[in-house]
Amino acid sequence: MTALQGSIRFTGFIRRIVDEGLLSAEHMQAALINSKRDKVDIVPYLIEHHKISAAIIAEKISTEFGEPLFDISAYDPAQILRDEIDEKLITKHRMLPIFKNSSILYIATSNPTNVEAVDAVRFATKLNIETIIVEHNKLEKLIEQNFAEESTFDFDDDFDLDVDVDTSDPNKEEDTDKGDEAPIVKYINKLLIDAIRMGASDLHFEPYEKIYRVRYRVDGVLRQIATPPLQLANRLSSRLKVMSQMDISEKRVPQDGRIKLKLSKNKAIDFRVNSLPTLFGEKLVLRILDPSSAMLGIDALGYEPDQKELFMQALDKPQGMLLITGPTGSGKTVSLYTGLNILNREDTNISTAEDPVEINLQGINQVNVNNKVGLTFSVALKSFLRQDPDIVMVGEIRDLETAEIAVKAAQTGHMVMSTLHTNSAPETLTRLRNMGVPSFNIATSVNLVIAQRLARRLCSQCKKPADIPKQSLLEMGFTEEDLQNPEFQVYEPIGCSECREGYKGRVGVYEVMKVTPEISRIIMEDGNAIEIAEASARAGFNNLRRSGLLKVMQGVTSLQEVNRVTSE
Repeated sequence: MTALQGSIRFTGFIRRIVDEGLLSAEHMQAALINSKRDKVDIVPYLIEHHKISAAIIAEKISTEFGEPLFDISAYDPAQILRDEIDEKLITKHRMLPIFKNSSILYIATSNPTNVEAVDAVRFATKLNIETIIVEHNKLEKLIEQNFAEESTFDFDDDFDLDVDVDTSDPNKEEDTDKGDEAPIVKYINKLLIDAIRMGASDLHFEPYEKIYRVRYRVDGVLRQIATPPLQLANRLSSRLKVMSQMDISEKRVPQDGRIKLKLSKNKAIDFRVNSLPTLFGEKLVLRILDPSSAMLGIDALGYEPDQKELFMQALDKPQGMLLITGPTGSGKTVSLYTGLNILNREDTNISTAEDPVEINLQGINQVNVNNKVGLTFSVALKSFLRQDPDIVMVGEIRDLETAEIAVKAAQTGHMVMSTLHTNSAPETLTRLRNMGVPSFNIATSVNLVIAQRLARRLCSQCKKPADIPKQSLLEMGFTEEDLQNPEFQVYEPIGCSECREGYKGRVGVYEVMKVTPEISRIIMEDGNAIEIAEASARAGFNNLRRSGLLKVMQGVTSLQEVNRVTSE
């Protein structure tokens, strides 16, 4: 025992940590002083600044109190007693009400010695409080996922965000650098940074009659993140419109804009912004456009080996059409840009028409479609053909004129890539015919059609084998041959501190259909989508459902996800 340790009387789990040599007495004394100065609980301070794991601290507290350690990651968030404690108390004191028995309220906490917090909860609830010891990181994860709104807004928070936003706007009416606007600027910046860190694809800023909420779309699912005060609605929308260079005086019609957030000298993230007048104010939706997503490479997208080979063969052809289809948010843009990135060479002239341009790629001539001034897809495409192109990408084929120009370009020595909104690959071909494109032109110009969806990826840390009856598996689309495979196993999500509800990230599910001679014949005979789908199956091309089931058998995703994104 050092002289310092002898002169200081550590108690409780703090004494155990020092006695067991996890932290010296000198460092522990400094930690206690600094955490008190910074108004931070000692447990998260030790985790962050002295790298003592949350599991070890929880174990020491459990031993000291003689109480078992509760695994909060196995707790169902739907069971949280939200009506017992005000959310501000939960996010301020990091305590979670999880059980109630008569007049006793059981709260999960990583530090039951925080008497001030326990007393605050007891005073607010007028109940007897019993603490349940949990690991700090798991508790933080649960609070962040369910109550992050109160913890992300604080007018007195002086956090420093290393970002630079171009807010120059000739239409702005007010000086957003005024002192009373500084918290709004910081708050918006923090929301944008948090969204990037969480891997969100979209941010929704939504005004309602009695509340204002902010939601993130993470792994394809919307989650409520914040509920700032309703009286700030106009200031929040004005700030976002200034950042995206919209006219803040115009609130009667939708507007489009763009934000470039510079995270560092070499890293910037773009946001595509749209405002929409609603009953109680302007709703703004921001789509995060990360240029690095186009650089992932085809291997990261989730294609099966045979599907990847078909995709690469289509990209290698000097002419013809490659069509990608799927609903909004299914990853069509990333697939297109991945293909363009593969083709982007010094000896190739590539032009794209998009509405709007989502990801800026050096070496590719990108055009923003602007219907207001007459720059439509068809007009841009006509101009491209006079610009000596090798490859043309049209963001979306929406009308007959665009479709006919694209088909003619594909027939005259150009590679054409585009998207349509249909449910499957066979339906894409019949959709073109319904738009008015002659069957012969479709059969002779389209090389490959890809239909795709995005399914959430199972967390590798907590997924567990699912026990599903054989008959149910057969009804879901698995074959007898699948079930007889000794390695066949279906997994289900559980949920842990490393994921969200048992999922982490997303993976593509694809239907890749090459236009074979048989499919060409069916098209020219005006066959329907069912006949094309049957021919596709005979050629060995998996439909979306089968591709999803393969991902299930590989342990990549769950049956629930495949059922959500594909039809049986």
